Amino acid sequence: MRSINKTIWILALPLVVLLTLSCKKQLEEHPYSFLSPDNFYKNESDAKAAINGVYNALYTYDLYLQPMWNLTVLDDDQVSGVDWFLGTSGAGNPQGYWGVNGPWVGCYAIIARANTVLENVEKINENIDTTIKTRILGEAYYLRAWSYLQLVQLYGGVPIRLQSLSINPNANIPRGSVKDVYGVIIDDLKKAETMLLPVNHVKAGDPGHATRGLAKGLLAKTYLTMASGATSGNVSVRGGLDNGYYIYPKTVVAGLEGLNSKTYFGLARDKALEVITSGDYSLFTSWKDLWSKAGRNKQEHMWELQSLAGSAFVNNLSIYFSAYSTFGRGAVWATNNHYMDYEDQDKRVLDGVAHNYSTNTGVKYYYPSWQQALYKVVNGITYANNGTTDNRAYVIKYADVADPSVANSDAFFPLMRYSEVLLTYAEAANEANDGPTTESYTYLNAVRNRASATIAPAGMNQEQFRSFVIAERAREFSLESIRRFDLMRWGIYLQVMNKISAGQNNISKVRSLKNLLLPIPLSELNSNQAITANNPGW
Repeated sequence: MRSINKTIWILALPLVVLLTLSCKKQLEEHPYSFLSPDNFYKNESDAKAAINGVYNALYTYDLYLQPMWNLTVLDDDQVSGVDWFLGTSGAGNPQGYWGVNGPWVGCYAIIARANTVLENVEKINENIDTTIKTRILGEAYYLRAWSYLQLVQLYGGVPIRLQSLSINPNANIPRGSVKDVYGVIIDDLKKAETMLLPVNHVKAGDPGHATRGLAKGLLAKTYLTMASGATSGNVSVRGGLDNGYYIYPKTVVAGLEGLNSKTYFGLARDKALEVITSGDYSLFTSWKDLWSKAGRNKQEHMWELQSLAGSAFVNNLSIYFSAYSTFGRGAVWATNNHYMDYEDQDKRVLDGVAHNYSTNTGVKYYYPSWQQALYKVVNGITYANNGTTDNRAYVIKYADVADPSVANSDAFFPLMRYSEVLLTYAEAANEANDGPTTESYTYLNAVRNRASATIAPAGMNQEQFRSFVIAERAREFSLESIRRFDLMRWGIYLQVMNKISAGQNNISKVRSLKNLLLPIPLSELNSNQAITANNPGW
């Protein structure tokens, strides 16, 4: 297997980084060339360096320097943008995108490095704090589980590798079943939640590292993904060309047939409740503060991709997703139809969308054109909008960076927020109990109250509440790489996308069966003889 060769363990050593904002020194790379595991894994410092090398795989052009968000954020019903950026993966043609193989290669790099950490840190018995040793092993289990969760959602069943190639050098590993991959994810997360520390524990690790609550949150998300994929029923979704409400019968996600969905919804509900009752997390009061530099790594942000201006650990999220950009204006925005799914007083559009902004050449624009009375003239300044091309709902989520005038900056990317745990509970309890419970409404309304939205309608039945929560997740997590996965796990992705056909800015939303999974890289097919065919349609 070319993407994971016998020297993969070496890769974890030169790429050592402490993912923290405390000082630049902690983000510098440290070379450890020509070292074997036998003479490297000697003490606590070595163990910390090794686990940091696992996290470092997130900071590559296989994952979050672009491909991971390009292949997920850009491919849903509520995103639009310029055709030069969305014309491949954003238009249903991921093979036209240079980074199409990134998630496979990047996730398996994390898995390989995590395997090496698990095999070698366990052997360190001197010069290491046992609590920290256990935590580091828990982080490795967490990162391996996270990687397999991405893989199974993006590719279906994949080869399961739970040993480094130094122990098991066989490159020809067949694809495991979807259920078997989920079994590995659950086992790893159960280990992780017992080994990791609470977020506020003095030995919990640096910002950006896994904690106990995060492992529980991802386990709840895993159960929810499995349960929703296996269940039956209808979902009402607002969309299409007229932005109307349409009812879609869901399809069962391939590989999850026969799974007891109600059992897994119950597991998701109970695990989410453990996070909620822990008291370790809380919602930000202010939507704007949630996305400020000062708000990073605090209370609601359970896991963020860390960045540091002036170092190698930066990205170009800000210039692609924000109103102000080195391109003039950003390349990605939420659709007008999605904007209209918010109530007028909802802070997620009042404060979360750029209504008045300037390009890097000083041209001033306002959004949206149909609210010109509010935004055309502000504080004596007149802003322009010609409707068709200027109606761009830029979110503020990635805009507050140290220097927005540079291409690569210190935008943080949210990998899990506490609001997702609250909505996980609401969704799971509704399904497990054949209708919404009091607690379902409580946690759903906690998210809506923070946004100054009205409380959810009382008296909804199971299908109505289900549809409302899915729509609420879309409002809460716009352009955070969640919407596509929600449409996929509920088995309504093709129906919702094809109902639109050509979307805003003439971005194609037409999809076929092959778009349900990404293509397996040709390098994997050529080197792993146990995989005899690509995913359907590729």
